[in-house]
Amino acid sequence: MNEQKSQVTAPPMRNGVPSTPVRRTLATFQHYSDAEQAVDALSDRGFPVQRVAIVGRELELVEEITGRLDYPRAALRGATGGMVTGALIGWLFGAFAWINPLIGWLLLTLYGALFGALVGAVFGLVVHAMQRGRRDFASISVMRPKYYDVMVDEAIADEAVRVLGWDS
Repeated sequence: MNEQKSQVTAPPMRNGVPSTPVRRTLATFQHYSDAEQAVDALSDRGFPVQRVAIVGRELELVEEITGRLDYPRAALRGATGGMVTGALIGWLFGAFAWINPLIGWLLLTLYGALFGALVGAVFGLVVHAMQRGRRDFASISVMRPKYYDVMVDEAIADEAVRVLGWDS
């Protein structure tokens, strides 16, 4: 069995600071999974993948609207966030309960969750009221590239093409 071992080399230095090497685009893919498969193929064949990069290009911001936001939903969202925060703070304080650790830990976590939910609901209502109807919807924002480039250091790009069998 002929196994090639890749040699790990340090990145080039410029004035004592690692500099980004010049890279060449090997291929462009519409989906990240396809770019990932190309890099995996290089890795499977013993290529030094530490000198490869997957670069997302032409980023776009996509805001998915998840629904209408009214006072009850604003209170629920605030209560949920407050409950989690309060439970975590109660749990941390419960870790220092030395006299009766289990009961102290459980009670502080429960009280923290309840107090956090109450404060979070009030905070959610106040923030929603201050918006005065300017943003009556909930959303999730995602940054998404249009395509992905698989890039390799210029010094070994020809070897990558050969290893993948794309030179024909």
